[in-house]
Amino acid sequence: MKIKVGLGFDVHQLENGKDFWLGGIMIPHDKGAVGHSDADVLIHAICDALLGAANLRDIGYHFPNTSLKYKGIDSKILLKEVTQLIKDKGYFIGNIDATLCLEAPKINPFIPQMQNVLSKVMQIDEDDVSIKATTNETLGYVGREQGVNAYAVALIYKNVSNEV
Repeated sequence: MKIKVGLGFDVHQLENGKDFWLGGIMIPHDKGAVGHSDADVLIHAICDALLGAANLRDIGYHFPNTSLKYKGIDSKILLKEVTQLIKDKGYFIGNIDATLCLEAPKINPFIPQMQNVLSKVMQIDEDDVSIKATTNETLGYVGREQGVNAYAVALIYKNVSNEV
């Protein structure tokens, strides 16, 4: 069995009056993330972790923010396409471990729904999608509620023959 891991990171600016998409669901908040797509920082970090693990470059390479095709796109669509790219290379997703960093709102009540949505998109068990959250202790752009970021680690694997 061949096992690989990848690390993903994403950051988006927050702005009043924007929808706040995290983990494939809309979170009620007075601010939302700004981006070319729906700016779902968690999904973008997961996409980069998966792509990195499979040595398939990064999310910007596959879904450039200069393309009108991806303007306002639901990031779940991007994650579904990344999942297919992983499968096309013969890999399966083992698990995802992700951390959101934001001051507000508190997302703990939304984590089970995010896990449900993301596991369905990636076609893996909910138990294989770990989502955690932390604050930045009021420091920096996250602490001032000017931005949100996410980190993700992905484990992928494939069965390989031991034949020489």
